[in-house]
Parts: sequence; C-alpha cells; structure tokens
Amino acid sequence: MSEAEIVPDTQHRGLIARLPQLPRDLAQLARFDRPIGWWLLFWPCAWGVWLAGAGPQWVLVGWLLLGSIAMRGAGCVYNDIVDADLDRKVERTALRPVASGRVSKRTAWLWLFALCAIGLLVLLQLRWEARLVALSSLVLVAAYPFMKRITWWPQAWLGLVFTWGLLVGWSQLRWDNWDVLAAMYAGAVCWVIGFDTIYALQDREDDALVGIRSSALRMGTKVKAGVALFYAAAVGLWALAFWLYRGDLLAVLALVPAALHLVWQVMTLDPQDGHNPLTRFRSNRVAGALVAAACFIVGNA
Repeated sequence: MSEAEIVPDTQHRGLIARLPQLPRDLAQLARFDRPIGWWLLFWPCAWGVWLAGAGPQWVLVGWLLLGSIAMRGAGCVYNDIVDADLDRKVERTALRPVASGRVSKRTAWLWLFALCAIGLLVLLQLRWEARLVALSSLVLVAAYPFMKRITWWPQAWLGLVFTWGLLVGWSQLRWDNWDVLAAMYAGAVCWVIGFDTIYALQDREDDALVGIRSSALRMGTKVKAGVALFYAAAVGLWALAFWLYRGDLLAVLALVPAALHLVWQVMTLDPQDGHNPLTRFRSNRVAGALVAAACFIVGNA
C-alpha cells in the first residue's frame, strides 16, 4: 500500500495491508484498519450487560461485540457515501475509498447491505424488547452524517448514537431501574462528546475552510476546559447511576480508575500537536474498559 493511500489515523499494518486492492479498500471503508471505533461502540454494550447484574454473559457479550464491529463498519460506509463530496475537501479524508473514487458508490452500498446482514444476525439473537430498542436507533444513525452541516454539536448526536448499545445490553436482561439507565446513558453521551471533540481537533483548519461544524471549533481556545467539563459530567452521572443502583459509596469508588484516566487525558492534551489528540482519543479504549470493569463490580459483586 502506498503512503498516498493511507489516511493519517489508520492502523493499516498487518493483515489488511496484505489484502488485494478491492478487499483492502472495503476494509478501509468499514474502518477495519481503525479498531478503536468498534471498541468505543462496544464498551457501552458491555456496560449495559454487566451493570444489569446477570453475571458475565459471555455469549451475549460476544454477539454484541460482533454487532459492534459490523454496525460500526456499516455506519462508516454510510457516512462516507453521504460525505464523499466533503471528504474530498479535507486533507485527512480526501483519500478515503469513496471520496477518492477507488470504490464506487454502488459497490459501497452493496458492502453496506452485507454488513447490515451481519447486524441482522446479531439482532435475531436478542429478545424482542431488545430488538425494538436496537431498531429504534436507526433514525439517529441515518441523521448523523448531516448533523455537521446544521449544528456546532454533531458530537452530541454521535453520543446519542454511539452509546445506544448500553440500552440494548440492559434491555436484553432486565426491564426496570430506568433512573439508573438514564443516568448511565447521559454520562455515556457526555463521554462521547469529550473524546470526539478531541478527535475533531485534527480537522479544525480544514473543517473551518469547507464549512463543517464541530464542538472543537465551537470551543475554540477553551477546548481543554470544555473536554474537562464533559468528562466531569460523565463521571458525575455514572456515579449517580451507581448510587441509584446500590446506594453504596464503595460502588461509586469503583469509578476512580476511569476518572483518573480521563483526568490524565485532559491534563496531557495538547490541541496544537497533530499527533497528541489522536493518541488521547485512542486511549478511550482503556477508559471504556475501566468503566466496564466498574459496571461488572457494581452489578455483580
């Protein structure tokens, strides 16, 4: 693969780099070269399962992981079809398979349907209540690519979409304690706004030139304070969820490792360094795992 075909934030090396051109382009189109995306989609699913208090549920968690990989891929394909014209104007995204013309929109649609078929297979493993919850996210997913054109806060819409698995995991196992679930979900949305603002720092100059809106642009020079505020809100809402669930201060203390990790992200974030925001964004795979561990402890200890 030539350097011209590699977007700056890819993790292409390995199996994907050895694929023939079209399979490699399809893998990049679904962001299989950037596993951080499906980890961030998956962790809220695990939070919902493990906080529900029904034990490890490894089979269910495995299905939700598969669904996260497939549906994150499908979402990326859909986003690239819709945003092809905009992507050509942004340095980091201009060489994406659809924007560059290496993959036609017809082929991209076929690939999208194939990924959705895998998502359907996962959906069929769930009880009907959880299926309805999962399907109700489709309107949010379909609208997301257009949010950057009409609001300065597309990261908030992404938060609603990317954490929906929390509701699916919970509703698969129980149908009560909605106050706990609401607080956990609101915290998850704030977490996404924080980390996706960090991610958007990479594109601020190009976004401003082509008219794409983002929270990173809206926050301007106060972006570190803004991210800190959303991370603090996330931890506070998760703590509220744990308190409503158990009424136990020790349960709230399970969040300390995740909170310290988010503090580290903010304290070491350098908005002017091109590489620093990407590494801090990717570190949210660890943050999600730490929250998952806290949910397992609170739900099952």
